[in-house]
Amino acid sequence: MCTIAVMRTKQRGRRSWLQRLAAGTAALVLLVLAAGIGYFGYVLSRRSDQIALPAPTGQYKVGRTSFEWTDTARPDPFVSGLPRKLSVWLWYPAAADAGGQRAEYAPGLWDRLHLQGPIAPFEGRFESLQDKALRDVPVATGRHPVVVLEPGMGFSAPQYAVLAEDLASHGYLVAGVTPTYSANVTVLDGQVVGSLKSANPEDLGENTSSAVSEGDRLVRTWAADARFAAHQVASAGGLLTGHVDTGARVVYVGHSFGGAASLEACRLDARCGGAVDLDGSQFGEVVTAGLKAPMLLLGSEDSCITGRCGPAAAENKDDVDRAKRLLAASSGPTWCSTITGARHFNFTDYGIYYLAAPLRSFLALGNADGRKVLLQQNADVSGFVDHVVQGTPLPGLARC
Repeated sequence: MCTIAVMRTKQRGRRSWLQRLAAGTAALVLLVLAAGIGYFGYVLSRRSDQIALPAPTGQYKVGRTSFEWTDTARPDPFVSGLPRKLSVWLWYPAAADAGGQRAEYAPGLWDRLHLQGPIAPFEGRFESLQDKALRDVPVATGRHPVVVLEPGMGFSAPQYAVLAEDLASHGYLVAGVTPTYSANVTVLDGQVVGSLKSANPEDLGENTSSAVSEGDRLVRTWAADARFAAHQVASAGGLLTGHVDTGARVVYVGHSFGGAASLEACRLDARCGGAVDLDGSQFGEVVTAGLKAPMLLLGSEDSCITGRCGPAAAENKDDVDRAKRLLAASSGPTWCSTITGARHFNFTDYGIYYLAAPLRSFLALGNADGRKVLLQQNADVSGFVDHVVQGTPLPGLARC
């Protein structure tokens, strides 16, 4: 009887321990769920907080309009039988007495630039971004030089509003080109156009059957897009009538693959006054032919696009080799700089978006304050553009 009693006591003890473990596990799960629900609620409230875009640093108010332009002389290389058609956003110096409606950051179907799927709630609403530009207001008195702005692979021109608005406030007509079929989102003819694999390849360095890399092939199209946009701005009427300085040098500015395209466009354009590559590996004939015009290479701390790797970068021999060949072949003055604490996405408006911690950890954003990085980028780029177009001094940047 005693043995049976002990066994029953052990069974009751084991059951009691299992019950306590189950109860404790259930409580822990509920606690984690509650914390998760609480955090998700916090994210939902934060994603609607109002965020003001950094104030432009120039003397002008900023206007914004948009165009859809078709290059009838050039067939689209990605769709058979159609000419190349582009969406171009134009930021410009607005008249001093201009008043009107603030532009929406991503109006209408451009809202598709928002991340899609289950991760969407972890990104702030575009409606919460307080844009500084005024929609379709008159252009400031006088004639203004043209700057062409090209985004990185997969990105669209609207995601560079901070940089574009700052340049426009300094007196430039900034044509932001969204590369059709390479961008994840383009809006044309009232419809969303997505990307195609041929225009947005997984590996830009992969050789084709003709021994030309995907990047070398694609950069030709992007460079042609940029030059076409520069020509269209110069010849546009309507709002721009009498306001384009056709005698001034054109400057090409681009991020990532758009930086490579800007260098190549400048090489091909006799009117190019300079080119800016924002953290973009170089491709195209410009790598071996070089540039005669001035050039600014502005890299992140984990890239090697200046020919020297940043403090947080692993050696990237391909990027270093391309950059060194570009620099060796170029006869124009070149400035190189690295932004400490910045990574690849810091050169876009992602630097000011609200991004919840789980999402931010997966994006190429550095540990520096995103707003401060954009302000430094703006100062470097606008200083360079002022220097090559207007001849102003260029302090704070070192020659390569």
